[in-house]
Amino acid sequence: MKRNPKEIFGQNVRRVRQQIGLSQEELAFRAKLHRTYISSIERGVRNVSLENIFAIAKALEVPPGELLKPVDSGG
Repeated sequence: MKRNPKEIFGQNVRRVRQQIGLSQEELAFRAKLHRTYISSIERGVRNVSLENIFAIAKALEVPPGELLKPVDSGG
């Protein structure tokens, strides 16, 4: 089954954020975004701009591509 790219990105953001022990609020602060925006990303309902993908990746200290990889499809 093909997964929604917004859901893949959101799940990866949540996974990495939790692994490094950040709250949504702290991630939002680091990425210069609003907490509710981060929440909507993690729920897979927000279509994120390329600039914000890079800002979030920088705040999480991971390459942007890491947030776009489907984690449960073996790739």
